[in-house]
Amino acid sequence: MTEEELRKLEKEVKKTKRLANEQAMVLHDLIEDSLPEGFGDLLGIAQATYDACKAWDEANKKLIAAQTEAA
Repeated sequence: MTEEELRKLEKEVKKTKRLANEQAMVLHDLIEDSLPEGFGDLLGIAQATYDACKAWDEANKKLIAAQTEAA
């Protein structure tokens, strides 16, 4: 894998981590500010948070594998 490809993977990991953190804050805000009245939003926000974290995990695993191969 080239250095450019590794940098792209690193950028993707950073992006997905940022998105996961942003989604986690949405979930946090719901919990802190809107529950129990906002319980109807809980499943959708929780699923979006899970999906964002899973996307980060998959990107991070790809990066780790690529870095291991490059070493």
